Amino acid sequence: MEEKTKAGSKRTKLGFWKWAIASIVLRLILSYFSKYLNLSSRPEVSTPLTSLRRLAEGYWLKQLSISPYSGSMYHGSPLLLSILGPLTAKKIEGHASHLLCSLVSVIADFISAILIRATGHILVTAHGHSLKALGLDKLFKDTEILPSGDIAALVYLWNPFTIISCIGFNTSPIENLFVILSLYGASAGLVPLAAFGWVIASHLSLYPLVLVIPVIFLLGYGLDAPPRKLFVQSNLLVGEERSKDQVGVKNKPIKTTNFAWRRVVLFFFWATIWITYVLILCAISMKDYGGLAEMFKRTYGFTLTVKDLSPNIGVLWYFFAEVFDFFRNFFVIVFHVNILFMILPLAIRLNHRPCFLVFVYLAISSMLKSYPSVGDSALYLSLLVLFVNELSEMKLSFFLFCGYVGVSLLSPVMHNLWIWRGTGNANFYFATAMAYASFQIILVVESVSAMLNYDRKIRKLCTTPL
Repeated sequence: MEEKTKAGSKRTKLGFWKWAIASIVLRLILSYFSKYLNLSSRPEVSTPLTSLRRLAEGYWLKQLSISPYSGSMYHGSPLLLSILGPLTAKKIEGHASHLLCSLVSVIADFISAILIRATGHILVTAHGHSLKALGLDKLFKDTEILPSGDIAALVYLWNPFTIISCIGFNTSPIENLFVILSLYGASAGLVPLAAFGWVIASHLSLYPLVLVIPVIFLLGYGLDAPPRKLFVQSNLLVGEERSKDQVGVKNKPIKTTNFAWRRVVLFFFWATIWITYVLILCAISMKDYGGLAEMFKRTYGFTLTVKDLSPNIGVLWYFFAEVFDFFRNFFVIVFHVNILFMILPLAIRLNHRPCFLVFVYLAISSMLKSYPSVGDSALYLSLLVLFVNELSEMKLSFFLFCGYVGVSLLSPVMHNLWIWRGTGNANFYFATAMAYASFQIILVVESVSAMLNYDRKIRKLCTTPL
């Protein structure tokens, strides 16, 4: 039996690497034709914050000793100008610059997939230990636990959204990499790495700031598991049975409600160090162009005030194009505070599942952020697959799959009818954005409901006498 298990695991590993390498080869082939695919001009792929075309404009202005934030083109981090700017320089042949930038995205996607796979393996191991601690491992021994880490990594690599973002001449793969890096660092207990990933992801995109809550839960309480009360009750029962049997070994609880404050304090210590380091580098880069105040105004201020109303797959551009200027500031506050309103209730209800909480926060941010792209969906859909075993009974899965496919096909068609053919209008394209937001809402609601039902199932099995 052990030999068969080892042989099966070897086949699984070989199968994973074959599909992973095939996805990288596909990306490299598509990258060669990326300039002709013209994906960088698609509003679903590139946004004012992630477009490398805008970054190239900002780098060109900086080379001329002009502020990279002059005009209304570039609104990203000044650090990206120093790292990716030379790859977009005009002295490099146009097609070669596309290839170099695509190669960076391919490497970022591959590293992200490996980190997702490692995080999945950690979660599966922790899940098995949790069931064993509750005495339910025998009940679930007939249930095949899928290698969710491998599946999630392959979903990330083969997701059309991820592939399009990779060859779409934008920075979404890099932003996703640091979000995943933070999640992996917190899951593996690597506090400096978790702090570094969270700081850089928040610096590049702002919205990952909300992930500080699940990261704190990961470091304080540990990995995803059934509610902690079940472990306390189970350990008390075991202790009573041992005392009745007069066993002279003291029972040590496997899970408690104690919070590891030391690791959380260490996380904030490292986060402070990384934030200071990033701000110093940004200040050096912007010392001749207005300093940090100009950077905050042109990056985070631009994101929060929604000044660019060019069409995208979000819902804010259409709303603010129609709303009266007198009410604009009020609704800007309402839309952004709407994200914050959902943080606390979800944190209270799902504090025992911090990795799953990361998926929920990312999905909500993708719905309500100022300039969303398909790269955001590629990230949270891959993290959802990490819980393929717990969400096996989730409802409306096929409906949601068809909805995502339908919106992906209709969005470019409606955009073409509106912008190029003139046979449609903005309502056509906005209808697909509304449908996309609706499917995201349904996905979040159904996945949270399925996870809570799974926890109820575990609770019933723990309280039902065998």
